[in-house]
Amino acid sequence: MTGTTLAQALASGPVVLDGGMSNQLKSDGHDLGDALWSARLLVERPEAITRAHLAYFAAGADVATTASYQATFEGFAGRGIGPQRAAELLALSVELAREAARRATADRPLWVAASVGPYGAMLADGSEYRGRYGLTVDELERFHRPRLEVLAAAAPDVLALETVPDADEARALLRAVRGLGVPAWLSYSVAGDRTRAGQPLEEAFALAAETDEVIAVGVNCCAPEDVDAAVATAARVAGKPVVVYPNSGETWNADARTWEGRSTFTPARVHGWREAGARLLGGCCRVGPEAIGGIAEAVRG
Repeated sequence: MTGTTLAQALASGPVVLDGGMSNQLKSDGHDLGDALWSARLLVERPEAITRAHLAYFAAGADVATTASYQATFEGFAGRGIGPQRAAELLALSVELAREAARRATADRPLWVAASVGPYGAMLADGSEYRGRYGLTVDELERFHRPRLEVLAAAAPDVLALETVPDADEARALLRAVRGLGVPAWLSYSVAGDRTRAGQPLEEAFALAAETDEVIAVGVNCCAPEDVDAAVATAARVAGKPVVVYPNSGETWNADARTWEGRSTFTPARVHGWREAGARLLGGCCRVGPEAIGGIAEAVRG
C-alpha cells in the first residue's frame, strides 16, 4: 500500500484508473474465449496479467484493477478447481497488481482495486447487462460475501464493486462489504438514466449515500454518452466522489461474442465529467493504454 489512501487522494484531486484488462490481454495475443474470461490467466499465465497492469501504469494510470471480475468460487469449481485453490487465485489477483505497482517506474502513488463483478459475470451469458437474475437480496449477499472476504484479506487499497446492473444486487454488495475493513467504490452499468435492470439512477445511487465503506459511486461499462447525466446525478444524490470508466462506445454482441459499432470515447470528455464531480476517471471494455494516457494528460495537464 501507499502512504496516502485512495480516499485521501480523492479529496485533493482526480485519480486516473486503468482501462480494460481483457482488451490489453487480447492485444498481447491471449485467447479469452472461456467462461472464466481473463480469470483463466490467473491459472495459466499470471505473468501476462502483471504485464497488462504495467502497461496501464506506464500509460499514466494510478490504479490497477485486478483480474478477478469473473473469478468466483462457483466459476472455478466448474473447471475442477476446489475452494482452497480458488481462494489462492483470488488472492493472487491482488498480488499480481501489487507486484506491477512495485515494478512500475512511477513518481506518484499507485493503488490496487480488487475487482468484484456482478453475479451475472459468473454466468458468462451476458446477464450482467440485464440484471434481474431471479435471486433475492439475501441470496446475492451469500454469493458475494465469501469472495469479498478473500479479496479483502489480500489487502487491496479498495474493492471495486463494478458493472452492477441492478439496485437489488447493489443492496446485497453493500451489505456484504460491511465490516471487511477495506473501502469500496460502487459503479453501475447503465442505459440512459436507469440501471440495466430499469431502476432510476437517483434511487440506485442513493443506496450508497449512508454506507461508510463506500468512498465513491458512479458508472462503468456503459456508453460514453450515458456518463454525463449520470455523473451529475451521482454527485448530487450520493454526496461522494464520483467514479467513471465507460466502454469505448462499441456494443458487445453476446450471441456472436464480438464487439460491434465504432468507438465514441475520447479523453476530451473527461473535462466535463470532472466539472460535474468525477474524481476517479478511466476506461472499461475496449479502452486501452493509449486512451488512458490521454486521460492522464487531460487531468494532469
